[in-house]
Amino acid sequence: MAKIILGIDPGIADTGYGFIKVNGNRLECLAYGSIKTPANEDLSLRLQMLHKELSSLIKKYKPERAAMEQLFFNKNVKTALIVGQARGVALLTISLAKVPVIDFTPGQVKQAVSAYGQASKLQVQKMVKLILNLKELPQPDDAADALAVAICGANHRQY
Repeated sequence: MAKIILGIDPGIADTGYGFIKVNGNRLECLAYGSIKTPANEDLSLRLQMLHKELSSLIKKYKPERAAMEQLFFNKNVKTALIVGQARGVALLTISLAKVPVIDFTPGQVKQAVSAYGQASKLQVQKMVKLILNLKELPQPDDAADALAVAICGANHRQY
């Protein structure tokens, strides 16, 4: 039986999303993109926009499960905290839709699609294109990462 998986690469300016259908060993891309929020808007409004758009996508594609990339903390603590808030809104939105969600580290995601935990963004994009039989490299980077997270979720048996 086919299952639809939502992959999320959280961010405040851009939250990447990708929906794939899993039917046995076959993976098919249904949709991908990025939820963008304007930098000049108040943070609370940006988080509300993220919730509203993600809710709409979940209603449209009806995923059975979701996979989300964990935050990679860099040196900028302020940015990490804001991205953490966006991640929290995404988790809440998915949870309110009663979709089970599991987290993966960036290394786990890269390993799942490229067999190398330190793969570059371009290597991940190329492997996502190959695995999902896409005509072109998925863009933007956030959407490609979200598709990679969905693929990682498809390969994971903990659900």
